[in-house]
This record gives sequence, structure tokens and C-alpha cells, in this order.
Amino acid sequence: MTSRRNFLKACLATPLLAATPRLTLANTQMPWTLTASKTTHRLVPGDDYQDASVWTFNQTVPGPELRVKKGETLSVDFLNQLDEGSSIHWHGIRNINAMDGVAGLTQPEVMPGGQFRYQFPLNDSGTYWYHSHAKTWSQVARGLYGPLIVEDESDPAVDHDLVLMIDDWLLANDGTIDEASFGSLHDWAHGGRLGNWLTVNGESHPTIEVAKNSRIRIRLINAANARIFGLNIPATAFLIAEDGYPVPVKSTQDVVLAPAQRADFIVDLGTDDVTIFETGNNGPYPAVTLKAVDSDKPLVSKEVLRQPQPETPPTMIDVSIPLHMQGGAMGNLREATFDGELRPIRELAQTHKKAWAFNGKISHHHDHLAKINIGQTVSIEIWNDTRWNHAMHLHGHHFWIQKEDGTFLDGKRDTYLFGRGEKANLVFVADNPGLWLIHCHMLEHHAAGMAAVIEIT
Repeated sequence: MTSRRNFLKACLATPLLAATPRLTLANTQMPWTLTASKTTHRLVPGDDYQDASVWTFNQTVPGPELRVKKGETLSVDFLNQLDEGSSIHWHGIRNINAMDGVAGLTQPEVMPGGQFRYQFPLNDSGTYWYHSHAKTWSQVARGLYGPLIVEDESDPAVDHDLVLMIDDWLLANDGTIDEASFGSLHDWAHGGRLGNWLTVNGESHPTIEVAKNSRIRIRLINAANARIFGLNIPATAFLIAEDGYPVPVKSTQDVVLAPAQRADFIVDLGTDDVTIFETGNNGPYPAVTLKAVDSDKPLVSKEVLRQPQPETPPTMIDVSIPLHMQGGAMGNLREATFDGELRPIRELAQTHKKAWAFNGKISHHHDHLAKINIGQTVSIEIWNDTRWNHAMHLHGHHFWIQKEDGTFLDGKRDTYLFGRGEKANLVFVADNPGLWLIHCHMLEHHAAGMAAVIEIT
């Protein structure tokens, strides 16, 4: 296998690519159609590499950028032209449960040749995304994802609004996807499927032209199966939102994004080009370059950014749910309950490809972690008692993060990265009825047992 560093050196030796135009579906002609199908796409530039076989929505990597106004109803017809079942999850949206898109829980898989209409209101503005939620460890890694942007009248005025979906691909020497590595028990029990090739919006180190002295909104989305990205924006940059939720505006150039997390920045460009670097994986590696060009269009006024007024965390908890995470390589899990039977971890791994447990149990969608009454305030008390990081995602809700010392982080999230040994509480108001998945968004960890269901009635 050619090393990731050598892959990136090969990238730097080729001319910079213009950003591939992506279809944007905005506010007209709904219902839109998203079709899952197979196609080919060049991930590694250069004559020495081949096109990769990818799975896509509407034949593009990533899928079409969906832009909708807050308060509108999103209507999408999903058509499945793959040779296996699939579905679409609308990540971060406080959705109607029947529209959440979790195959086997909120809906059956959409089988080959079938279709399903997703239709739901968009009550929160921000940066979200959509992706397959059937056999996610394989389908997302092959390219089945795209951005969903919900705009608000109060959004700060900008000259450019850029969505950057960052992914790593595990490629063979010829630039095609390493098919033989799918389903690797090593990946499922360790850090997940980690790629060796970095793309932004499906391209290797793209260049995007922006006006000199412009104000830019950059929406960063980590679409990787398991890779945690550190990103640096060497310019005047202000963090304004995480996981679509406003946070106190602060001047910073750096952010860490676990799989599925998002971060929004306002960047005030000068007259020089700016290259955003990936810094969290033995880098820095160039990810995308913003090329500053002359423009005749008038620029927006760079007004002082308004501080948001976030919701205050609750002071009283109605229900506490302990969630003890165990398992994985070098872990302390010796046995766990699976299908109603206590089984040794060796059998679970070798026979069932299960390596992780919540509270000593490996659950199915019909096993509920807790049943909650509508309107109750809930604290999921999570202890990451493993040797690995985990990006915990709760469907259908946003939560506050309470650290072990009792303090709360700013804002609310839908995905939180738990470090090794970390304890923290995910606190939310159970105001959305239905069966909601909570799982690790390192997608191989989810497949290997890190998932549970919370029922709200």
C-alpha cells in the first residue's frame, strides 16, 4: 500500500484543480429527487491512477447541495438504483421520527428499484448533511452523502458561502477504493476504517476562486467513516457555529472535527490566497486553497458579528441514563449479552463481528436503552471506558454537554467526541417523540455493537 504521505506528495506534484461544480438544489421544484447509484470518479489526479468505483447520490461526490430556508418543508424522493437496500438519514435535523431514515428502526430499507418520499419541516437553521443509514460502514465510505444547508434571515451577510465536505478514502495503489478491506474486524475493533487519501468535495486539494478582501462563510463537514480531522484556517477567522448550533463568536483558526461534526467560520480574506490545512494526522497537509482573485462585484460590509443568545442548560434532571462504553482492542470487556445470551468477547468478535457494548449489552434496534416520557429532561451519563475515541451521536435532538466537573460547554451539539476514559453527560429535553438511535459515528464501531435506542412517548 502506498503510504498516505506519498499519496499526498503525488497530489502536490500535480497542478491544482479547479473546484468541480456541484449541483445545488435551492428552494424550487420540490419534491427533489436523490438517486443512489454506482458511477466512477477520479479521486487521485494523474495518469498513473484510475477512476474509482463510487456510490453516489445523483452521480456526484458528494451528492447535491440542498439549500432550504428555515421554516420550509423539505420534500425529497429517494430512488434506490443500487443492488442492495439503502435509506437516507438527515444528520442533525430534529426530524419527524418516521422521516429519520434509520433502516430497520424508523423505516424498512428501500430495496433495489424502490423509492421513498422524505418530507419534513426544517425548524432549525444551520449546517447539516445527509447520508445513507443502511450498512453505513460500507455505503458512506463509498460516497453516499451530501450537504444540507438551512438558511436563516438572520445569517451574517457574506460574499461567498462555501460548503467543504472533508473525507478520507482507503485506496489501493492504483487510486481505486480498497474493496478487500471492507468489513475488516481489525478496523471494527480498533479506530475504524481510516483512509490514506484526503479529499474536499470529492477532489484532491481543490482550488476555489473567491474575491479579494471578501467575507466568506466556510461550512466544514467531516464525512469520514472514522478519521478525526484537525483543520487550520490561516486567516482572520471567527467560529460561529458547531453542529449547526450558534456558539459564542470567537476568533480562532483551528478546529477539531470528529466524524459527522460540523463547524461554521466567518473568514475575512485579504489579497493573498489562503490554504486550509489538515493538521491532526501527522500533517500539516493542504486540504483546499481559496484563490483570491479580482472581482467587480461590490463586497459586503464587514460588520462586527453579533453574539448569539443560546439556550440555558436545565438545572433539574428528570431521568438519568447511565451508559458505560466498553470493548474494542486492548479493552476490559470479557463478555457481553447478545441476543439474550451472555457470550465471551472472543466468540462475539470471531462469530458475530461484535466488539463493543453499552452497559454490558450489544443491542439491536428492538432493544431499548430507556423509555422516556415526552417533555422530561434527560441526562445520558456516558463513561468511555475504552482505549479509543468515540463520536457519540443522538438522533432527533440537540444536547448540552456537561463535563465531569459539572460545567457545561458552550452551545448544543448532536455529536460529541469522547476521549479515552472521558466521562460527560449529554443533557437534552425529550421533546420529540419516537424511537431515537444513539450510536458511535465511527461507523465501524456502530456496526460492531455501539448503538442503542431511546424511546420517547
